[in-house]
Amino acid sequence: MEKVNELKEKGNKALSAGNLDEAVKYYSEGIKLDPKNHVLYSNRSAAYAKKGEYQKAYEDGCRTVELKPDWGKGYSRKAAALEFLNRFEDAKKTYIEGLKHEPGNQQLKDGLQKVESRLSARKSAVYFEQGDYSKCRELCEQAVEVGRENREDYRQIAAEKLIKEQERLAYINPEIALEEKNRGNECFQAGNYPQAMKHYTEAIKRNPDDVKLYSNRAACYTKLLEFQLALKDCEECIRLDPSFIKGYTRKGAALEAMKDFSKAMEVYQKALELDANCKEAVDGCQRCMISQYNRNDTPEEVKRRAMADPEVQQIMSDPAMRLILEQMQKDPQALSDHLKNPVIAQKIHKLIDVGLIAIR
Repeated sequence: MEKVNELKEKGNKALSAGNLDEAVKYYSEGIKLDPKNHVLYSNRSAAYAKKGEYQKAYEDGCRTVELKPDWGKGYSRKAAALEFLNRFEDAKKTYIEGLKHEPGNQQLKDGLQKVESRLSARKSAVYFEQGDYSKCRELCEQAVEVGRENREDYRQIAAEKLIKEQERLAYINPEIALEEKNRGNECFQAGNYPQAMKHYTEAIKRNPDDVKLYSNRAACYTKLLEFQLALKDCEECIRLDPSFIKGYTRKGAALEAMKDFSKAMEVYQKALELDANCKEAVDGCQRCMISQYNRNDTPEEVKRRAMADPEVQQIMSDPAMRLILEQMQKDPQALSDHLKNPVIAQKIHKLIDVGLIAIR
Protein backbone atom coordinates (compact mmCIF):
# COMPACT_ATOMS: atom_id res chain seq x y z
CA MET A 1 0.00 0.00 0.00
CA GLU A 2 2.88 2.33 0.79
CA LYS A 3 4.31 1.77 -2.69
CA VAL A 4 0.90 2.56 -4.22
CA ASN A 5 0.69 5.85 -2.33
CA GLU A 6 4.22 6.71 -3.43
CA LEU A 7 3.33 6.09 -7.07
CA LYS A 8 0.14 8.14 -6.69
CA GLU A 9 2.08 11.09 -5.27
CA LYS A 10 4.63 10.90 -8.06
CA GLY A 11 1.79 10.84 -10.56
CA ASN A 12 0.17 13.86 -8.93
CA LYS A 13 3.41 15.85 -9.06
CA ALA A 14 3.92 14.93 -12.71
CA LEU A 15 0.34 15.91 -13.51
CA SER A 16 0.73 19.28 -11.78
CA ALA A 17 3.97 19.90 -13.70
CA GLY A 18 2.31 19.05 -17.01
CA ASN A 19 4.34 15.87 -17.51
CA LEU A 20 1.31 13.90 -18.63
CA ASP A 21 3.00 10.77 -20.03
CA GLU A 22 4.94 10.43 -16.81
CA ALA A 23 1.77 10.89 -14.74
CA VAL A 24 -0.05 8.18 -16.70
CA LYS A 25 2.91 5.86 -16.21
CA TYR A 26 2.93 6.27 -12.41
CA TYR A 27 -0.85 5.90 -12.09
CA SER A 28 -0.78 2.80 -14.30
CA GLU A 29 1.96 1.23 -12.19
CA GLY A 30 -0.10 1.95 -9.08
CA ILE A 31 -3.20 0.37 -10.64
CA LYS A 32 -1.24 -2.80 -11.38
CA LEU A 33 -0.45 -3.05 -7.68
CA ASP A 34 -3.94 -2.02 -6.52
CA PRO A 35 -6.51 -2.57 -9.34
CA LYS A 36 -9.44 -1.51 -7.15
CA ASN A 37 -8.05 1.91 -6.20
CA HIS A 38 -10.71 4.31 -7.48
CA VAL A 39 -8.55 7.43 -6.88
CA LEU A 40 -5.84 6.16 -9.24
CA TYR A 41 -8.39 5.63 -12.02
CA SER A 42 -9.85 9.08 -11.35
CA ASN A 43 -6.43 10.74 -11.51
CA ARG A 44 -5.42 8.83 -14.62
CA SER A 45 -8.71 9.90 -16.23
CA ALA A 46 -7.70 13.52 -15.60
CA ALA A 47 -4.27 12.92 -17.14
CA TYR A 48 -5.75 11.26 -20.23
CA ALA A 49 -8.19 14.17 -20.64
CA LYS A 50 -5.34 16.67 -20.55
CA LYS A 51 -3.51 14.60 -23.16
CA GLY A 52 -6.56 14.71 -25.40
CA GLU A 53 -7.13 10.96 -25.13
CA TYR A 54 -10.79 11.38 -24.24
CA GLN A 55 -11.94 7.81 -24.84
CA LYS A 56 -9.38 6.53 -22.34
CA ALA A 57 -10.38 9.30 -19.95
CA TYR A 58 -14.00 8.16 -20.28
CA GLU A 59 -13.12 4.50 -19.66
CA ASP A 60 -11.19 5.39 -16.51
CA GLY A 61 -14.09 7.61 -15.40
CA CYS A 62 -16.48 4.68 -15.83
CA ARG A 63 -14.16 2.41 -13.84
CA THR A 64 -13.97 5.02 -11.08
CA VAL A 65 -17.78 5.11 -10.80
CA GLU A 66 -17.96 1.30 -10.78
CA LEU A 67 -15.46 1.07 -7.93
CA LYS A 68 -16.90 3.97 -5.89
CA PRO A 69 -20.58 4.64 -6.91
CA ASP A 70 -21.13 7.14 -4.09
CA TRP A 71 -18.11 9.36 -4.91
CA GLY A 72 -18.98 12.57 -6.81
CA LYS A 73 -15.50 13.01 -8.31
CA GLY A 74 -15.92 9.85 -10.39
CA TYR A 75 -19.07 11.21 -12.03
CA SER A 76 -17.31 14.51 -12.72
CA ARG A 77 -14.45 12.68 -14.47
CA LYS A 78 -16.81 10.55 -16.53
CA ALA A 79 -19.07 13.48 -17.49
CA ALA A 80 -16.14 15.72 -18.42
CA ALA A 81 -14.79 13.04 -20.77
CA LEU A 82 -18.25 12.66 -22.33
CA GLU A 83 -18.36 16.40 -22.99
CA PHE A 84 -15.00 16.22 -24.75
CA LEU A 85 -16.44 13.39 -26.85
CA ASN A 86 -19.41 15.66 -27.71
CA ARG A 87 -21.78 13.26 -25.96
CA PHE A 88 -23.60 16.04 -24.13
CA GLU A 89 -26.83 14.18 -23.37
CA ASP A 90 -24.86 11.35 -21.76
CA ALA A 91 -22.78 13.90 -19.84
CA LYS A 92 -25.97 15.52 -18.53
CA LYS A 93 -27.28 12.14 -17.35
CA THR A 94 -23.96 11.45 -15.61
CA TYR A 95 -24.02 14.77 -13.74
CA ILE A 96 -27.61 14.10 -12.64
CA GLU A 97 -26.69 10.60 -11.49
CA GLY A 98 -23.77 11.98 -9.50
CA LEU A 99 -25.99 14.57 -7.80
CA LYS A 100 -28.27 11.79 -6.57
CA HIS A 101 -25.34 10.55 -4.50
CA GLU A 102 -23.91 13.95 -3.59
CA PRO A 103 -26.69 16.59 -3.88
CA GLY A 104 -24.46 19.34 -2.52
CA ASN A 105 -21.48 18.73 -4.84
CA GLN A 106 -20.78 22.14 -6.43
CA GLN A 107 -18.56 20.71 -9.16
CA LEU A 108 -21.40 18.48 -10.33
CA LYS A 109 -23.89 21.37 -10.16
CA ASP A 110 -21.64 23.65 -12.22
CA GLY A 111 -20.99 20.88 -14.73
CA LEU A 112 -24.70 20.22 -15.16
CA GLN A 113 -25.49 23.89 -15.76
CA LYS A 114 -22.70 24.20 -18.33
CA VAL A 115 -23.73 21.13 -20.28
CA GLU A 116 -27.38 22.25 -20.25
CA SER A 117 -26.25 25.58 -21.70
CA ARG A 118 -24.40 23.80 -24.50
CA LEU A 119 -27.33 21.54 -25.22
CA SER A 120 -29.69 24.53 -25.44
CA ALA A 121 -27.37 26.25 -27.90
CA ARG A 122 -27.10 23.12 -30.08
CA LYS A 123 -30.85 22.55 -30.06
CA SER A 124 -31.53 26.19 -30.88
CA ALA A 125 -29.28 25.87 -33.92
CA VAL A 126 -31.42 22.96 -35.14
CA TYR A 127 -34.63 24.95 -34.70
CA PHE A 128 -32.96 27.88 -36.42
CA GLU A 129 -32.17 25.73 -39.46
CA GLN A 130 -35.74 24.44 -39.47
CA GLY A 131 -37.12 27.98 -39.38
CA ASP A 132 -38.79 27.54 -35.98
CA TYR A 133 -37.57 30.93 -34.71
CA SER A 134 -39.83 31.14 -31.65
CA LYS A 135 -38.49 27.85 -30.29
CA CYS A 136 -34.97 28.91 -31.25
CA ARG A 137 -35.35 32.15 -29.32
CA GLU A 138 -36.72 30.36 -26.28
CA LEU A 139 -33.75 28.01 -26.12
CA CYS A 140 -31.26 30.80 -26.77
CA GLU A 141 -32.67 32.78 -23.87
CA GLN A 142 -32.32 29.71 -21.67
CA ALA A 143 -28.70 29.37 -22.75
CA VAL A 144 -28.02 33.04 -22.02
CA GLU A 145 -29.54 32.74 -18.56
CA VAL A 146 -27.52 29.66 -17.72
CA GLY A 147 -24.44 31.34 -19.14
CA ARG A 148 -24.91 34.39 -16.91
CA GLU A 149 -25.26 32.18 -13.86
CA ASN A 150 -22.01 30.42 -14.71
CA ARG A 151 -20.23 33.51 -16.08
CA GLU A 152 -19.98 31.74 -19.42
CA ASP A 153 -19.35 35.00 -21.33
CA TYR A 154 -18.40 33.49 -24.64
CA ARG A 155 -21.48 31.28 -24.73
CA GLN A 156 -23.67 34.16 -23.63
CA ILE A 157 -22.34 36.33 -26.44
CA ALA A 158 -22.82 33.57 -29.00
CA ALA A 159 -26.38 32.96 -27.87
CA GLU A 160 -27.23 36.67 -27.90
CA LYS A 161 -25.83 36.98 -31.42
CA LEU A 162 -27.98 34.05 -32.47
CA ILE A 163 -31.06 35.74 -31.01
CA LYS A 164 -30.34 38.95 -32.92
CA GLU A 165 -29.75 37.06 -36.14
CA GLN A 166 -32.97 35.07 -35.87
CA GLU A 167 -34.86 38.31 -35.11
CA ARG A 168 -33.37 39.85 -38.24
CA LEU A 169 -34.34 36.88 -40.35
CA ALA A 170 -37.81 36.74 -38.86
CA TYR A 171 -38.31 40.40 -39.89
CA ILE A 172 -37.63 39.63 -43.55
CA ASN A 173 -40.77 39.78 -45.68
CA PRO A 174 -40.40 40.34 -49.46
CA GLU A 175 -44.09 41.23 -49.84
CA ILE A 176 -43.89 44.06 -47.31
CA ALA A 177 -40.57 45.09 -48.89
CA LEU A 178 -42.32 45.51 -52.23
CA GLU A 179 -45.03 47.64 -50.64
CA GLU A 180 -42.41 49.88 -49.02
CA LYS A 181 -40.50 50.11 -52.29
CA ASN A 182 -43.64 51.26 -54.15
CA ARG A 183 -44.30 53.88 -51.49
CA GLY A 184 -40.71 55.02 -51.82
CA ASN A 185 -41.05 55.30 -55.60
CA GLU A 186 -44.18 57.45 -55.20
CA CYS A 187 -42.39 59.79 -52.79
CA PHE A 188 -39.34 59.97 -55.03
CA GLN A 189 -41.41 60.91 -58.06
CA ALA A 190 -43.15 63.58 -55.96
CA GLY A 191 -39.76 65.00 -54.97
CA ASN A 192 -40.13 64.00 -51.32
CA TYR A 193 -36.68 62.43 -51.07
CA PRO A 194 -36.39 62.18 -47.24
CA GLN A 195 -39.64 60.22 -47.04
CA ALA A 196 -38.66 58.08 -50.02
CA MET A 197 -35.38 57.26 -48.28
CA LYS A 198 -37.25 56.10 -45.15
CA HIS A 199 -39.45 53.76 -47.20
CA TYR A 200 -36.45 52.33 -49.07
CA THR A 201 -34.62 51.79 -45.77
CA GLU A 202 -37.57 49.83 -44.37
CA ALA A 203 -37.77 47.84 -47.60
CA ILE A 204 -34.09 46.92 -47.28
CA LYS A 205 -34.66 45.61 -43.74
CA ARG A 206 -37.51 43.50 -45.10
CA ASN A 207 -35.53 42.20 -48.07
CA PRO A 208 -31.78 42.88 -47.63
CA ASP A 209 -30.73 40.98 -50.78
CA ASP A 210 -32.72 43.09 -53.27
CA VAL A 211 -30.12 45.13 -55.18
CA LYS A 212 -32.72 47.49 -56.63
CA LEU A 213 -33.57 48.77 -53.16
CA TYR A 214 -29.99 49.88 -52.55
CA SER A 215 -29.90 51.46 -55.99
CA ASN A 216 -33.09 53.40 -55.32
CA ARG A 217 -31.90 54.60 -51.93
CA ALA A 218 -28.60 55.66 -53.48
CA ALA A 219 -30.57 57.87 -55.88
CA CYS A 220 -32.33 59.44 -52.87
CA TYR A 221 -29.05 60.09 -51.08
CA THR A 222 -27.64 61.71 -54.22
CA LYS A 223 -30.66 64.02 -54.44
CA LEU A 224 -30.14 64.89 -50.76
CA LEU A 225 -26.43 65.58 -51.44
CA GLU A 226 -25.43 62.73 -49.11
CA PHE A 227 -22.88 61.43 -51.57
CA GLN A 228 -20.84 59.21 -49.24
CA LEU A 229 -24.01 57.38 -48.18
CA ALA A 230 -24.99 57.06 -51.83
CA LEU A 231 -21.60 55.52 -52.62
CA LYS A 232 -21.95 53.07 -49.74
CA ASP A 233 -25.32 51.86 -51.08
CA CYS A 234 -23.88 51.55 -54.58
CA GLU A 235 -20.99 49.46 -53.27
CA GLU A 236 -23.44 47.12 -51.53
CA CYS A 237 -25.53 46.97 -54.68
CA ILE A 238 -22.48 45.96 -56.75
CA ARG A 239 -21.34 43.47 -54.11
CA LEU A 240 -24.71 41.71 -54.19
CA ASP A 241 -24.85 41.65 -57.99
CA PRO A 242 -21.67 42.64 -59.91
CA SER A 243 -23.64 42.47 -63.17
CA PHE A 244 -26.30 45.02 -62.12
CA ILE A 245 -25.50 48.00 -64.36
CA LYS A 246 -27.62 50.46 -62.39
CA GLY A 247 -25.30 50.04 -59.43
CA TYR A 248 -22.41 51.37 -61.52
CA THR A 249 -24.33 54.23 -63.12
CA ARG A 250 -25.66 55.35 -59.72
CA LYS A 251 -22.14 55.24 -58.33
CA GLY A 252 -20.84 57.18 -61.32
CA ALA A 253 -23.55 59.81 -60.84
CA ALA A 254 -22.62 60.24 -57.15
CA LEU A 255 -18.93 60.62 -57.98
CA GLU A 256 -19.79 63.03 -60.78
CA ALA A 257 -21.84 65.12 -58.37
CA MET A 258 -18.80 65.20 -56.09
CA LYS A 259 -16.82 66.44 -59.13
CA ASP A 260 -14.50 63.44 -58.94
CA PHE A 261 -14.69 63.10 -62.71
CA SER A 262 -11.76 60.74 -63.25
CA LYS A 263 -13.11 58.17 -60.80
CA ALA A 264 -16.64 58.63 -62.14
CA MET A 265 -15.39 57.87 -65.66
CA GLU A 266 -13.77 54.65 -64.39
CA VAL A 267 -17.09 53.52 -62.96
CA TYR A 268 -19.01 54.46 -66.10
CA GLN A 269 -16.47 52.45 -68.10
CA LYS A 270 -17.21 49.38 -65.94
CA ALA A 271 -20.88 49.82 -66.78
CA LEU A 272 -20.00 49.98 -70.50
CA GLU A 273 -18.03 46.74 -70.15
CA LEU A 274 -21.30 45.10 -69.12
CA ASP A 275 -23.38 46.90 -71.76
CA ALA A 276 -21.61 48.87 -74.48
CA ASN A 277 -24.90 50.57 -75.40
CA CYS A 278 -25.78 51.80 -71.90
CA LYS A 279 -26.90 55.39 -72.60
CA GLU A 280 -26.51 56.51 -68.97
CA ALA A 281 -22.88 55.37 -68.95
CA VAL A 282 -22.10 56.87 -72.37
CA ASP A 283 -23.65 60.21 -71.43
CA GLY A 284 -21.92 60.13 -68.05
CA CYS A 285 -18.50 59.59 -69.62
CA GLN A 286 -19.06 62.46 -72.05
CA ARG A 287 -20.17 64.82 -69.28
CA CYS A 288 -17.15 63.91 -67.14
CA MET A 289 -14.71 64.47 -70.01
CA ILE A 290 -16.20 67.88 -70.80
CA SER A 291 -16.31 68.89 -67.13
CA GLN A 292 -12.76 67.74 -66.50
CA TYR A 293 -11.33 69.86 -69.29
CA ASN A 294 -13.49 72.92 -68.73
CA ARG A 295 -13.48 73.25 -64.97
CA ASN A 296 -12.41 76.57 -63.47
CA ASP A 297 -13.10 76.05 -59.79
CA THR A 298 -11.52 78.36 -57.27
CA PRO A 299 -8.65 76.87 -55.22
CA GLU A 300 -10.88 76.92 -52.15
CA GLU A 301 -13.59 74.92 -53.95
CA VAL A 302 -11.05 72.41 -55.21
CA LYS A 303 -9.57 71.91 -51.74
CA ARG A 304 -12.98 71.65 -50.04
CA ARG A 305 -14.18 69.06 -52.56
CA ALA A 306 -10.94 67.08 -52.45
CA MET A 307 -10.80 66.93 -48.64
CA ALA A 308 -14.30 65.43 -48.56
CA ASP A 309 -12.82 62.31 -50.16
CA PRO A 310 -11.77 59.74 -47.47
CA GLU A 311 -8.91 58.53 -49.67
CA VAL A 312 -7.53 62.08 -49.96
CA GLN A 313 -7.94 62.57 -46.21
CA GLN A 314 -5.86 59.46 -45.57
CA ILE A 315 -3.15 60.58 -47.99
CA MET A 316 -2.93 64.08 -46.53
CA SER A 317 -2.79 62.77 -42.96
CA ASP A 318 0.27 60.66 -43.78
CA PRO A 319 3.38 62.48 -42.42
CA ALA A 320 5.58 60.82 -45.05
CA MET A 321 3.35 62.07 -47.88
CA ARG A 322 3.31 65.59 -46.47
CA LEU A 323 7.10 65.54 -46.41
CA ILE A 324 7.17 64.35 -50.01
CA LEU A 325 4.80 67.13 -51.11
CA GLU A 326 6.93 69.76 -49.35
CA GLN A 327 9.99 68.37 -51.10
CA MET A 328 8.22 68.54 -54.47
CA GLN A 329 7.38 72.20 -53.87
CA LYS A 330 11.01 73.06 -53.17
CA ASP A 331 12.45 70.79 -55.85
CA PRO A 332 10.13 69.93 -58.79
CA GLN A 333 12.76 67.49 -60.08
CA ALA A 334 12.09 65.26 -57.05
CA LEU A 335 8.77 64.21 -58.62
CA SER A 336 10.40 61.83 -61.08
CA ASP A 337 12.16 59.99 -58.24
CA HIS A 338 8.98 59.62 -56.19
CA LEU A 339 7.01 58.35 -59.18
CA LYS A 340 9.32 55.36 -59.34
CA ASN A 341 7.65 54.09 -56.16
CA PRO A 342 4.27 52.58 -57.25
CA VAL A 343 2.59 53.25 -53.91
CA ILE A 344 3.65 56.89 -53.77
CA ALA A 345 2.91 57.32 -57.49
CA GLN A 346 -0.66 56.14 -56.97
CA LYS A 347 -1.18 58.67 -54.18
CA ILE A 348 0.34 61.51 -56.21
CA HIS A 349 -1.89 60.70 -59.19
CA LYS A 350 -4.90 60.73 -56.87
CA LEU A 351 -4.00 64.24 -55.68
CA ILE A 352 -3.52 65.33 -59.29
CA ASP A 353 -6.91 63.90 -60.27
CA VAL A 354 -8.75 65.81 -57.58
CA GLY A 355 -6.88 69.01 -58.41
CA LEU A 356 -4.93 69.41 -55.17
CA ILE A 357 -1.61 69.45 -56.99
CA ALA A 358 -0.74 70.40 -60.55
CA ILE A 359 2.19 69.29 -62.68
CA ARG A 360 3.73 71.94 -64.95
